[in-house]
Amino acid sequence: MKGNSDDRIAIMRGDITKVDVDAIVNAANTSLLGGGGVDGAIHRAAGAELLAECRTLGGCRPGEAKITRGYRLPASFVIHTVGPVWSGGEHREPEILANCYRSSLQLAVENGIKTIAFPAISCGAYGYPIPKAAHIAIKTTRNFLATVDKIDKVTFVVWGDDIYDVYRQLQ
Repeated sequence: MKGNSDDRIAIMRGDITKVDVDAIVNAANTSLLGGGGVDGAIHRAAGAELLAECRTLGGCRPGEAKITRGYRLPASFVIHTVGPVWSGGEHREPEILANCYRSSLQLAVENGIKTIAFPAISCGAYGYPIPKAAHIAIKTTRNFLATVDKIDKVTFVVWGDDIYDVYRQLQ
């Protein structure tokens, strides 16, 4: 499916563990061994096999991404990426967050993934201001899709009305 990048970006409220896409992105911590928020929800929904596979990956650095199977999730794959902890914006946080989206999308291309869903990376416990994070998410994804036509649809799956409205305004 070709077309401009905006045709391939969707925003929805919901539970990322229930979205029917080829891959979902996990806002993971550096250990990749589960945690709170989206990370914990994905690990719980996927089952113990996900944790077992994550143990073999040797962790992940902020801004990078690694892929596993989806196990009990509707998605065939989970792409784990580690976002930055917000420390005021002067510690490469925008660059690291943009790299999370680029690294995840590149892994999707390399693995033949056509549909992918992202959470609001770093917007929970990591404290990234939602308007700044949403801007980076949409802009980075739009720029990536403008140069790559192997991904049919990117869906941002967010949890509440406030964050949904921020994303919709940027779409």
